[in-house]
Amino acid sequence: GESELLGATTDDAAGESFDKVARILGLPYPGGPSIAQAAEKGNPKAVEFPRPLLGPDSLKFSFSGLKTAVLYHVRGQNIRNPRAVSPDEVPDIAASFQEAVVDVLVEKALRAVERTGIRRLAVTGGVASNRRLRDKLAEAAPGVQVFFPPRELCTDNGAMVAGLAYELMQKGEIASLDLDAYAQV
Repeated sequence: GESELLGATTDDAAGESFDKVARILGLPYPGGPSIAQAAEKGNPKAVEFPRPLLGPDSLKFSFSGLKTAVLYHVRGQNIRNPRAVSPDEVPDIAASFQEAVVDVLVEKALRAVERTGIRRLAVTGGVASNRRLRDKLAEAAPGVQVFFPPRELCTDNGAMVAGLAYELMQKGEIASLDLDAYAQV
């Protein structure tokens, strides 16, 4: 029941950026599976998107700029008069975007493992179902036990928060009703 915050999301989370980029590319919601499916037919090196690492020691996440880079690539710099993205371009853009997100997630996970010395890593949330993330993290982290839940249990983090809240409530660990909620850490 103990935890230590190592990093937080400063704007768009990974899953949120998948949803938004899917919408930009005209792919269905939820974005994670749609992007992953399109990416299977694409070249992850076709478009060089930024890897938002926020400094050499940062464990914070920020995917807003990456999402904007995709938007500018797809629509050009003139947002008022956007060009239409060709269906032939979508797989390469999806693969390149997915690779950028995965690179950041893997790098941050490895930084956290190095910083803490903990050799076990649990990856959860909707993005944990992404095959490319699973493969790349397993490759990049030799000597680290990486745990992924079954894909059918990789759902929105809200369900996981509710599950933890239930367990804490069962132990009698509840907050008073006058607790303030803050959207940002």
